[in-house]
Amino acid sequence: MTQDEAKGEIVAERGAPREKKLNFFARIALFIRQVFAELRKVVTPTRQELIKFTAVVLGFVVVMMAIVYGLDVLFVWITTAVFGVPGTAGA
Repeated sequence: MTQDEAKGEIVAERGAPREKKLNFFARIALFIRQVFAELRKVVTPTRQELIKFTAVVLGFVVVMMAIVYGLDVLFVWITTAVFGVPGTAGA
């Protein structure tokens, strides 16, 4: 194992022999260290970025709702045209 100079991460060398498996508590400690390393990489969006991202998501949801609603209306119209409206056959 070597440490990547640019990012400080521990990476395996190519062709290096595998190390023996860590015990349960060492694996938990390694996992927690890796979680904290990943959390340090998180970038919190600015207020304007957050508003922009929220608007994009809400806009996408509205567009998808409109598409689903349009398909629903289309399928109801096709079903009614093919099978007719129940209860009006003998009237």
